[in-house]
Amino acid sequence: MLTTGQYLGSTGRLEATVGTFEFTDDHEALRSTVRAFVEETFPEAQVRRLMAAPSALERPVWERMARELGLQGLVVPEEHGGAGAGPVELAIVLEEFGRRLVPVPFLSTALATIALTGGDRAVTAGYLEAVAEGRVVATVALAEDDGGWDAAGVHCAAVSDDGDGGAGDRGGWRLTGTKSFVPDGMDADLLVVAARTPAGVGLFAVDGAADGVSRSELEVFDLTRRLARVRLDGVAATPLSAPADTAAFDRFLDAARVAVAAEQAGGADFTLAMAVGYAKERVQFGRAIGSFQAIKHLCADALVDVESARSAAYYGAWAIAQDSPEVATVAPLAKAFCSDTFFATAQTNMQVHGGISFTYEHPAHLYYRRAKSGAQLWGSPRANRDLLATRIGL
Repeated sequence: MLTTGQYLGSTGRLEATVGTFEFTDDHEALRSTVRAFVEETFPEAQVRRLMAAPSALERPVWERMARELGLQGLVVPEEHGGAGAGPVELAIVLEEFGRRLVPVPFLSTALATIALTGGDRAVTAGYLEAVAEGRVVATVALAEDDGGWDAAGVHCAAVSDDGDGGAGDRGGWRLTGTKSFVPDGMDADLLVVAARTPAGVGLFAVDGAADGVSRSELEVFDLTRRLARVRLDGVAATPLSAPADTAAFDRFLDAARVAVAAEQAGGADFTLAMAVGYAKERVQFGRAIGSFQAIKHLCADALVDVESARSAAYYGAWAIAQDSPEVATVAPLAKAFCSDTFFATAQTNMQVHGGISFTYEHPAHLYYRRAKSGAQLWGSPRANRDLLATRIGL
């Protein structure tokens, strides 16, 4: 199996084809490698076993992902032990993980890594190296009990130990507050926490084992993605950049929206494949149900939406890679559309399968659950459409 370094090519970086939006041979090699790994390591039986386990994290598998494939270090800069790849490459990996509902904390760690790479390297270098080596599981704690996923919803307080808490204060900090809906929060060794300083909202690194950190697991609709509630009681924290860098926080949120959209596009693509495959095999009245016009229309409409969702997600990744001003509009659009498409396609898949899809033994309901819960995490479709409307001046 190829490692990340083997498919990076001579430049040490996977390049998006600017202007044509075509995948390169390196991109296809990455996709093929990750798909083979996911199919081998996370078949449905394994996913169900991890769903029933106390934790979906198995450290040997996690370390293998880092050691043999270099996935955790994919977007970590090369000087910190990573591959130095970008948003397009991360989107490819997340799409493949989304196709098979991989329950390990890869998305949460990837989102934390995005935040770390956007911070001050003098502060984040050690964290990045630990993530790339597979020694650390990380997550991002954004939302609170009211379920808001933007700066306005951040009430967790950050207080400076030795300064006035201004935008340039880089001294010690302590966080007090509660974070809810934290993905993989029970397993995370490192928490990247959004907290409010006197000058605004910033991102802080918190050791998961630090004094004052307490966690409780939340009851979830999607058992392939664990969520936690994290209580912070005067916990020592390190700002990733200037404690109230609003622009950096917004850039991180947009990058997170696109990353989640890519995972959702993968789930939508797989549910469509499930529906089409069943329509070809299921026979009623002496004919495959896929020959019936109603089923044809359902699948055709889903195909248009799925291809559009993939295009939106990858255009968003490309825009981030190019530091395009379109990111501000493309990111919320991609998240809203991919969320809606995944949920609609999961519904179509269940409709095509009929009553069997409602049984626990059938995988269709697992994708429905992931689609429904994922649509609310990291900002609902409605919230992202509202954000898009605001950003374009409506």
